[in-house]
Amino acid sequence: NKKAFVELLFWKSPAVVCEMTKGYSSLQEGEGAARSRVPPWTPQEEQELRELYWKYKEVEGGDIIAAILAHLPAPGRTRRQVVKQLVRM
Repeated sequence: NKKAFVELLFWKSPAVVCEMTKGYSSLQEGEGAARSRVPPWTPQEEQELRELYWKYKEVEGGDIIAAILAHLPAPGRTRRQVVKQLVRM
């Protein structure tokens, strides 16, 4: 690859370096960056999140996100994921 030197100018993660040296798309499913991906929100989860937001947004002096996390049926979500999804919706 004649333009590989340009790629070397930018910071790379170990997974990307492995992919560069072994050939692109050499990573197997569940390795490297693919492993850290967040599972997508299902329509049911989005609906539940929307309902919880409307329920707790009027509570005075309370942390809305903490209340939503306490009542979410899917326990694997983080505070950051919930906030990001609310902003996206």
